[in-house]
Amino acid sequence: MTATPVALGLRYLTIAVVLLFAVGVAGHFLSWPLLTSTLGPTVYVFAANPGTEAARFRNATLGHAIAIVVGLVSLAGFGLWNHNPVGPSHGPTLAQAGAAATAAGVTLLVLELVGSHHAPSAASALLVATGLARPGMPLLGLVVGLAIVLALGPLSGRLPLVRNPSAHDRESSSGRPDPPSVLPVVR
Repeated sequence: MTATPVALGLRYLTIAVVLLFAVGVAGHFLSWPLLTSTLGPTVYVFAANPGTEAARFRNATLGHAIAIVVGLVSLAGFGLWNHNPVGPSHGPTLAQAGAAATAAGVTLLVLELVGSHHAPSAASALLVATGLARPGMPLLGLVVGLAIVLALGPLSGRLPLVRNPSAHDRESSSGRPDPPSVLPVVR
């Protein structure tokens, strides 16, 4: 029997509320900014696709760790260590655009090389490289918030809530998702 969209949606709702509320409560009592935009996609992967490669604890942890390091290197490499972060009232400088693009691209490259795919980690790279999760309290908040979600997230996939494995949830016999199809080149 397959789960209905309502049942699956309620599963996702429950997992997201529990994980993000745990982070929010911890942030409240620590008075730290723990809720960051990288948590939403990470929670989604754990809730909606718990059997995939991206939802593996190793891949999520390594993915975000690599992204944070690459983001910091990009921040320093583009001379933005003490620069104001990208803000809602102004666009990024060319250096910030370069740092963000480089951080995301290098993160994807390294994740491919180490075979540790976790798409939400690209958001962590962007948060750090744009200065939104700059070194200090914002970066510490990002790391602690991620630690809470990474500790609880893989367990959420085992909750006895209704689940309907999607095509994304099924993996090939090699343990890796089937590669994307390649579109023919039009000449």
